[in-house]
Amino acid sequence: MPTFPSTASSGAARPSLSLSALRFAWPDGSRVFTDLSAEFGVGHIGLIGANGAGKSTLLELVAGRRSPDSGSITIRGELGYLRQDLLLDTRLRVDEILGIAALRAALHRVESGEGSDADLAQLAGNWDVEERAIALLHRLGLDRIVGDAADLDRRVGTLSGGEATLLGLVAELLRGPDVLLLDEPTNSLDRGARARLSDELARFPGTVVTVSHDRSLLERVDTIAELRDGELRLFGGPLSHYEEVIAAEQHAARSAVRDAESDVRKQARELAETQTKLARRRRYGDKMSANKREPKIVMGMRKRQAEVSAGKLRGTHQDRLADSRDTLARAQDGLREDREIRIDLSETAVHPSQVVVETPGLVVHGPERIALVGPNGGGKTTLLRAVADAPPAVPFALLPQRLDVFDEETSLLDNLRRHAPRSPDQALRGLLARFLFRGNASEAPVSTLSGGERVRAALALALATDPTPKLLMLDEPTNNLDMASARQLGQALRAFRGALIVVSHDVGFLRDAEMGRWLEMDAGAIREIDPL
Repeated sequence: MPTFPSTASSGAARPSLSLSALRFAWPDGSRVFTDLSAEFGVGHIGLIGANGAGKSTLLELVAGRRSPDSGSITIRGELGYLRQDLLLDTRLRVDEILGIAALRAALHRVESGEGSDADLAQLAGNWDVEERAIALLHRLGLDRIVGDAADLDRRVGTLSGGEATLLGLVAELLRGPDVLLLDEPTNSLDRGARARLSDELARFPGTVVTVSHDRSLLERVDTIAELRDGELRLFGGPLSHYEEVIAAEQHAARSAVRDAESDVRKQARELAETQTKLARRRRYGDKMSANKREPKIVMGMRKRQAEVSAGKLRGTHQDRLADSRDTLARAQDGLREDREIRIDLSETAVHPSQVVVETPGLVVHGPERIALVGPNGGGKTTLLRAVADAPPAVPFALLPQRLDVFDEETSLLDNLRRHAPRSPDQALRGLLARFLFRGNASEAPVSTLSGGERVRAALALALATDPTPKLLMLDEPTNNLDMASARQLGQALRAFRGALIVVSHDVGFLRDAEMGRWLEMDAGAIREIDPL
């Protein structure tokens, strides 16, 4: 029977998270974890792995949002959890999102002389709740939305994606958790906000498990935990130490593969030579028998002995070849092979003299490649929406930050059919394959995709739009992508021949995509800057 997530009283014990023999599979039978076990103590753990490896699923199991098939999850202390797909109800006030609305109401009743004994009991240890909330909001750079206590009554409808993430983190931290789970907390955050979040996590006294692909954040963790093929492997130290270990292992694995391939060739050659020698002996024996130079009984005995000897010799070389092939297969299993995204749509080309976009503050000519950067709340997402509403002078596709472009319950292939009804299935499947959805993967419901897989799927959907887009607008496309996929996406976008506008805080990705024109947007104002 499964043991479901539990929270034990922390007492004097140090915060920790234990996973024991954890098993989990999707309803279709595909296994995610088999006998996964780990122990996380006080400190910051960076949980990494390829898209679809099960990182978010593991956090959901720990947080109790999913139930394991078997095994146990033990949490010592109070648990906090910041989800990857955080969606804030824009009608709510800031204090409601922070979970302190009831405390503030009790505080204000007491301050006005209308408080009750229940209010006093509720406020025990929480008299400074407003001050603590405001101080934490300011430390994380949210003083724009909350300057003082009165701003805690503000509605959150005007928050950017990055500000919403930070507000969600503040809400978790105010609860005073001992074990904190964070799923891609730096998504959509500008560089300053990422640095402030990293500093805040360095102050956290308990256990932090962070799913992230942010190199700067992963360089400040105490332990890297890699989830791969359903198994969890721990590496002491930050991301750079993990990369050094993996690089050394891959160097050894490639050397082992070369040696094993050489041995396979050698054993195959020796087997062929042995078979040639045996064939010659057999022909010689047949010739002697035909000439009847020895008594029949002697020739029969010699033939039987030769056949036994030949069988042993042949079997020895066949066994050696089979062993060599087994060694090669084991060596190849140690290699990590990254599949690559490919974009090769020639029909996306735009003539250099054509005006593609003309809106206040932004004019795009021909196949310009524009990187749109700037602080959270500066208006970048709003600008992309304005461009889409204009509309542009050419067919376009917008990849929104929240990726709310799918019919969640139908398959990825069905979603593409809806956007490109005139395209044959073979062409749609080919497009999906270029984005690493091969075979049955195209038939899976969109709701089962991981965050990184959704990014690839959304880009495939955008490019499948009929007519083919000649302007592609991407809002934080590397959110949730693993590092290899983000690098590959940047390289793949080089092949896009139309106009490109990309909002991103990932400078490495923008460089990989070879963005030619860099614009910075702050408080709605746009200025041209040198490449970062």
